[in-house]
Amino acid sequence: MTTLAPAELRRTGIFRKVLREHKTAVAGLVILVFFVALAIVSPYVAPYSITERSCAVFEAPSWHHWLGCDDGGVDMLSLLMRGGQTSLVVGFAATLVAMLLGGTVGILSGYFGGWVDAVLMRITDVLLVLPDLVLAMVIAAVWGPSLFHVILVIGLLEWTTTARIVRAEVMSLRERAYVKRARGLGASNTRVIVRHILPQAGPLLIANTVLTVSVAIYLETALAFLGLEDPSVTTWGTILEHAFARTAISSGAWWAIVPDGFVIAAVSIGCFLLGRAIEDALNPRLKVSHLSGRRWRVRVLAGRGADAR
Repeated sequence: MTTLAPAELRRTGIFRKVLREHKTAVAGLVILVFFVALAIVSPYVAPYSITERSCAVFEAPSWHHWLGCDDGGVDMLSLLMRGGQTSLVVGFAATLVAMLLGGTVGILSGYFGGWVDAVLMRITDVLLVLPDLVLAMVIAAVWGPSLFHVILVIGLLEWTTTARIVRAEVMSLRERAYVKRARGLGASNTRVIVRHILPQAGPLLIANTVLTVSVAIYLETALAFLGLEDPSVTTWGTILEHAFARTAISSGAWWAIVPDGFVIAAVSIGCFLLGRAIEDALNPRLKVSHLSGRRWRVRVLAGRGADAR
């Protein structure tokens, strides 16, 4: 009969445990599921077309247009719903690239060590010290404004943090007794990595992936706002860029800017709440609850009487 290693026992059902014990994780998951579901159904439930004029220029919010209209007379609610579809696709696609690249580098570096670790980590260090946004602007400007280029740029820049985190976890896992036992029995490196290392590092990789989604959406918004994304594609970033470029502020049309910024912030908060809760569950040392006032109150010493402090 096959028995699970202690680490496997602890991490079996880790996500159910996180959702059961962390209310912030539930809140973050609800926010993410809401926006993802809204993006999926947006082509069918959007109240107006985003390519045709449906109201006056910068028309204020009303019963017919809940979030008002932009400078072209397009309903803002419909724009946000369709823009969210593209922004979330960019965010998740870029995060997938970062997860695959960073996870691969982290596993290889942490498991093999030696010159493999030295080479991969020096490359990682070089990219870590470079400002992400500045480097993304340069690369996007050289490659040209394209949604595919934006996904590649973000994915190629955001893998470094994932690689560092996964490397540290794998360096710990490779010293576990069950991993050494498997290697001693003649298991190949590929089998050990796939069968023992990856399942244990997987939850931590997923937690970091959730956090990276918010960074990817932020970078997409920044690149679009700076005009380095395909202007014909509607995203949350291009909505902001068009609003600023077409005098929404001077016209007093706050509804062309504030709702867009709110949804970007909401998705980022949802990713942070869910990702941080998973990280805390996987590594209790990351928790800061021991700094709370409740933990610091003066307690009565056992066996010293009611007045002992």
